[in-house]
Amino acid sequence: MDPLSDVLSLVRPRNYMSAGFDAGGDWSIRFPDQKETIKCGAVVSGHCWLVVEGVAESVRLAAGESFLLPSGRTFRLASDPALPSVDASSVFASVPKGGIVTHKGGGDCLLVSSRFALAGNYAAMLLGVLPPIVHLRNEADQTTLRWSVERMMQELREPQSGGFLVVQNLAHMILVQVLRLHMAEGPRGGVGWLFALGDRQMGAAINAMHGDPAHRWTLQALAELAGMSRSSFALRFKETVGKSPMEYLTRWRMLLAGDRLANSRDSVSSIALSFGYESESAFSTAFKRVMGCSPRQYGRAGPGSTGEGEGAVQARLEPVADGLAA
Repeated sequence: MDPLSDVLSLVRPRNYMSAGFDAGGDWSIRFPDQKETIKCGAVVSGHCWLVVEGVAESVRLAAGESFLLPSGRTFRLASDPALPSVDASSVFASVPKGGIVTHKGGGDCLLVSSRFALAGNYAAMLLGVLPPIVHLRNEADQTTLRWSVERMMQELREPQSGGFLVVQNLAHMILVQVLRLHMAEGPRGGVGWLFALGDRQMGAAINAMHGDPAHRWTLQALAELAGMSRSSFALRFKETVGKSPMEYLTRWRMLLAGDRLANSRDSVSSIALSFGYESESAFSTAFKRVMGCSPRQYGRAGPGSTGEGEGAVQARLEPVADGLAA
C-alpha cells in the first residue's frame, strides 16, 4: 500500500453519520466538540460561513467548495457568523441515521457532510498533521469531488436498498479525495509525514519505507531514491518530517507491530522476523524503547484482553503516534 492508505488502515476511520442540510433565511447552528473525529463536508449550492473554535478567521464556503475539520473542536455553520446559534442536536434529531434536514424552509444553502470516528490508539498519526481547517476551493478540486458529492446527495434524497453501504463508501471516498487534494497543495511550512508526501523527493523515501518496512534500509539507499546526497537528504527529511529517516522507519515498524500484537494471534518471534529483526530480543528492545513497554505487555493490554486495558494502550501510544505525526 501507499503511506496514506497505510495510515488510514491503522486509524480505521468509521463513518457513523452522513446527512444533507438544506437551509433558508437566517440561521446559525453550533456543533459540539467530538474528540478523535473528522468532519468532512461540501457545499452543493448557495454559501455559508464556517466558524471553528480557536481559529480567528471565519471561512466563507461557496458552492462547490469542500472542507475538512480534523480537530474535533466545537464549530458553527451559519448564514451570518454574527447570528446567535442553536444546538445541532435540535436540528438533526430527525435524521439520526442520515437523510436530508430542511431548516427554515431551505432553498438558500445546501450542503452534505459526514463524520468519522478514528481508532483512538492511532488517531494522532492523522490528526496531528492536519490544520484545524482544510478548505478546498479551486476549480480543479471541485471537479475532482463533484461526482462523489452529487452521488451522495442522490442517495440521501432517494433512499434505496443497500443505500446505507453506498453512502458509507461514498463518505470514505470523499474523505480520501479531500486528503489527497490537501497533500497535493504541498508542504506549506507544515511538518510531518503527510506534508512530506507532497515533496517529490521526501515522498519517494517515505513510499519506499512504507512499501517494504522490513527491508534493511540505509540512509544511503534512501538518499539515492530521493536523488540527493546523504547529508542533504538527512537534513531535508528531518526538517520536513520532524524525525530522522531511521527514527521514522523504526517508529512506523513498531506501530505496525503493535497493531498486530493487539489484533492478531501472531507470536512475538514471528512479528519480529516479519519486520526484519534477526532475533526476538533485538525486536523487543526496539519495541520497548519506542512503545514504552515490552511486546508481550503490549499484547496483553490490547482490546479484549485482561491486561492494562484499551485506555492504557491509548495513553502509551499517543506520544508515539504524535512522534510519527511531527
